[in-house]
Amino acid sequence: MKILVACEFSGIIREAFAERGHDTWSCDLLPSEIEGQHFQINVVDILNFGWDLMIAHPPCTYLCNSGVRWLHEGFQRWWKLEKAASFFRRLLQAPIPHIVVENPIPHKYAVEFIGRQYDQIIQPWQFGHGETKATCLWLKNLPLLKPTNIVEGRIPRIHHEPPSSDRWKNRSRTYQGIAKAMAEQWG
Repeated sequence: MKILVACEFSGIIREAFAERGHDTWSCDLLPSEIEGQHFQINVVDILNFGWDLMIAHPPCTYLCNSGVRWLHEGFQRWWKLEKAASFFRRLLQAPIPHIVVENPIPHKYAVEFIGRQYDQIIQPWQFGHGETKATCLWLKNLPLLKPTNIVEGRIPRIHHEPPSSDRWKNRSRTYQGIAKAMAEQWG
């Protein structure tokens, strides 16, 4: 299959699918942290490249429930919410047969702008990592992701990530167990 992992700088999901023999490319405005097939451009420019599957991770700053309180700090944030939701919808409605868009739990305004609720919530502890990080999946022509290795431990490590210039990067990386499950079940 020809697979696009949109808005992924880490290369984690790209490599999980590549290990299973798929022609997999990541795309982000940042360079990839792991050497491999990577477009460092705006993903919108390559949505029509004949992909079979896209796994997308659009920015969540203005969409996630944890940031809803900041929307009331000025009109500019509402405009940014609308812009973020528009990009999210563009990915979800791309001309690609199979799509998953991943994001944290959205607030009610984001759901209204996006136009629909997510299909599934997954947690790292369902895929071999003893941590919590509720992750929502919006699916198009794909089955729900089945847990592969439920483990003990419910540590909110990502929630307690200390302030730093790389905090957002550390919080946005996909867990290896989730990437492996995606490749096994959707590849």
